Amino acid sequence: MRVLIVRTGALGDVLHALPAVAALHRAQPAWEIDWAVDPRWASLLVDGEGRGPVVSRIVLAETKLWSQAPLSLATLQSLRGLRTTLRAESYDLVVDMQGTLRSAFIGRMAGAARLVGYSDPRERAAGWLYSQRVARSQPHVVEQGAALLADACGIALEPAVVELPREPWADQWAAELVAERKVCVLAPGAGWGAKRWPPPRFGEVAQALRALGFTCLVNASRKDDALASEVVAASHGAAEMTVCNIAGLIALLRRSSLLVGGDSGPLHLAAALGVPVVALFGPTDPARNGPWGPGAKAVLRDAAALTSYKRSAEPDAGMARLTVQQVIDAVRGLTSRQI
Repeated sequence: MRVLIVRTGALGDVLHALPAVAALHRAQPAWEIDWAVDPRWASLLVDGEGRGPVVSRIVLAETKLWSQAPLSLATLQSLRGLRTTLRAESYDLVVDMQGTLRSAFIGRMAGAARLVGYSDPRERAAGWLYSQRVARSQPHVVEQGAALLADACGIALEPAVVELPREPWADQWAAELVAERKVCVLAPGAGWGAKRWPPPRFGEVAQALRALGFTCLVNASRKDDALASEVVAASHGAAEMTVCNIAGLIALLRRSSLLVGGDSGPLHLAAALGVPVVALFGPTDPARNGPWGPGAKAVLRDAAALTSYKRSAEPDAGMARLTVQQVIDAVRGLTSRQI
């Protein structure tokens, strides 16, 4: 059986799809399971040699290029190359775990007899391309993914703990960076502004955590990251910026004792790796999108927070009501348990 998973991004969404695919791999180790993913997130699935613990191979879908230059020759060539690659694999089944028109289109390009997706995809038009639709019956997106894949394959599946690839260079870099320190990673970013906790409060948290024996490293994907810089400035020397790619972040989190952050990719990566997390939620519902994994978790959300998945840049009132003291109390609670 040859199966293609389509979940091109982003970081947290790929991680939320992985427990279902890991469960399928364990249930059917002889099956060939490929994954169509944007190059930015490939390190979640395979190492630099193309080897991964869950998937047989990845197929690169350059979605960022397509969005930035939709009418360019480079985009046309990228799409043609992707179609050729997908058709050559002769998949028996394609499962769209993303639910957008673009992901459904990628699935249709594979030419498989069966393209399965949700009955209520994120973009309604995606459903027009499916040959089979599966209703959501579980609250959390990880459970929804397992149910979708189980229905598509006709196999009972429960979400499995995931294993992520290792890169020797990243392991060495992280080992040298962390050394003997007790590290807390601060993740102030998120997919849109409403999910972000105010950076000055992260700075205050860093100062309090320093008194608890933590070294705080602020996650950043580039040196000019404005959010990370604001947190560092507000910490008055209690935090430092750490710039790394996905492979580096995986290695860093494996050696970290704690992560504090909002509903973001780094939060979900830490949870998947079993790192204790303090998760700050506002407009998104943790019952649907909360951190998933084997580690300890403290999820903070104001009781009066309103659920919305509108990608608003404006600060969310529910997030603003979460206090520094609540975060420190949550850290103390986790510390007393296992940190």
